[in-house]
Amino acid sequence: METLDRTLGALAHPVRREILDRLTAGPKSVTELAEPFALSLPAVSMHIRTLEKAGLVTRSRDAQWRPCALAAEPMGELSEWLERYRRFWEQSLDRLDAYAQTVKREEAADAAHTED
Repeated sequence: METLDRTLGALAHPVRREILDRLTAGPKSVTELAEPFALSLPAVSMHIRTLEKAGLVTRSRDAQWRPCALAAEPMGELSEWLERYRRFWEQSLDRLDAYAQTVKREEAADAAHTED
């Protein structure tokens, strides 16, 4: 559950979600990741550190370049957690649909009896 808490915390900020989206295209430097934002490099670095602590981003070293890369493994636990709620809502909506169909049939039957 600790991994899930860190993942959800990291995903809570739109800048961090955008950083992850940008990393799906491949590794990028902090400067490249900062380009679309009206934020300083230190502010973007802070967001990247939060993603690193959650295990969603890794950094490596290639000479002077320190690329950031997506590490999506923690998303697996999140996906499993969300799947339970997806099933819950799907079952709830199926029950609601069945109820609506029953009401519709009863209304149609009442209308047919009223016409007689």
